[in-house]
Amino acid sequence: MYDPLKAKTRAALAVAACFLFGLGLASQFGFVETAGRLPAVQTAPAVGEEAVRPALDLSEAFVNVAEAVTPSVVRIETTRRLVREPDTRDWFRQRQQPQRGLPEIQPASGSGFIISPDGYVMTNNHVIQNAERISVTLPDGREFGARVGGADPTTDVAVIRIDGDDFPAVSLGSSAEVEVGEWVLAIGNPGFRRSSTRLDYTVTAGIVSAVGRSLDLIDESLRQNPAFREVNPRYAVEDFIQTDAVINSGNSGGPMVNLRGQVIGINSALVSRTGVYQGYGFAIPIDLAHGVMEDLIAHGRIRRALLGVSLQDVASEDAEALSLPDVSGALIQTVAARGPADRAGIRMGDVIVAVDGERVGQANDLQHIVALKEPGDRVRITLYRDGEPMDVTVRLEELEYPRPVAETVAPATSTADKIGVVVADITTDIARDWGLESTAGVVIGEVQMGGPAHRKGLGWPCVIQEIDGRTIGGTGDYEDALRGVDAGEVVSMIASCPVGESQWQSTMVNLRVPR
Repeated sequence: MYDPLKAKTRAALAVAACFLFGLGLASQFGFVETAGRLPAVQTAPAVGEEAVRPALDLSEAFVNVAEAVTPSVVRIETTRRLVREPDTRDWFRQRQQPQRGLPEIQPASGSGFIISPDGYVMTNNHVIQNAERISVTLPDGREFGARVGGADPTTDVAVIRIDGDDFPAVSLGSSAEVEVGEWVLAIGNPGFRRSSTRLDYTVTAGIVSAVGRSLDLIDESLRQNPAFREVNPRYAVEDFIQTDAVINSGNSGGPMVNLRGQVIGINSALVSRTGVYQGYGFAIPIDLAHGVMEDLIAHGRIRRALLGVSLQDVASEDAEALSLPDVSGALIQTVAARGPADRAGIRMGDVIVAVDGERVGQANDLQHIVALKEPGDRVRITLYRDGEPMDVTVRLEELEYPRPVAETVAPATSTADKIGVVVADITTDIARDWGLESTAGVVIGEVQMGGPAHRKGLGWPCVIQEIDGRTIGGTGDYEDALRGVDAGEVVSMIASCPVGESQWQSTMVNLRVPR
């Protein structure tokens, strides 16, 4: 007998069974997610440790080198002043003209590394060239004003110094031992800013791609320097170490180190025409830089040995025409009259192949070897003339060239620009126009681009209300509050800045007066 209730029950059970079967099938194929169930995540290594042990050991070596060297790598920040005409269009100038406009600050940054516990720092010349102020920040956050110990545009090497002792110093290696194919690390402290974030400390790895590279870019920069523009012969010494490690402009002046943690070169982005990585990087050999440093510190100038010739690399045509055993050496193009080479009997067309037994494969090899000698040294030069080898003894002289670098001294800082602003009293008109509740405080009428206030976001028409806990009623209070603040000290102030129509917001700002 047909029972409608039982039939409905059987149909409901069948539908439920089909639904559960479909749900399970869909779950199996990933069509639905099961609430509350987490996926099973694999954490076991996909490759056995022994299979990648050499790579793991290399990675650990990179970590150890970075930990050993990074404490000695510093950020170098410089300022250069650009004079600009005052903007007379803003509302504040229409009410009260300041006595003068502030010069615009052009900030720049680079890297350097501490070479001695008493505060000597090595970097590139182009990092600090024409700087009016130089500050050095250590990895531990300490900041120091720096002075130039000396600089050499012909090698792009500079030495600066900070006051103190017990600084962490790097270990210097020898660039003469660098081999193509060996691993190196390029370490820098660019200090780039992205919004409120500073990008500090970079470590990149690569191999040495070549040694003894000459690119004529230091020579090009010298031709743009008025002190060298009309001088002959060329003074640039280029003998770069090439690497595929990334070197960008902010890394200029930082160390290139081997896997023993020894500095073998100074990173230089001068050789990049765009200032950014182009697939290769270059470093100034530390042997050359070390010699420059010792001259700058001991004598206050470069004592460059002079041979008195101009050179070019030997081409295959030269080797054939001059009956050379191979295509190598430095071909003498001109000989300076009454110079060291001339007095020793060296002639145009001679090909120098060795100095004191050290091979000369190309022209910049000879430049580099001579640059490491001292004026007055006697050297044995092996050369080919008319297809025959011969030795000549030459007494090197001192190269005389203009001294383009003077010690950088921070200019006297007036009260008006200690923090990089020009201020004025708040008139009743200003208070009314801008919805201020009173005329207390001083209004910023001009901000120095790149100065301390500008870097902290203060500008026209913010109102300074308090300095180091002292209420500022007007310009007299402002002048008094800053008069006793010295270079390098921190000023804490309360300033109110507009955030909307007739709306102002007070904030605390801490500024460091430039050193």
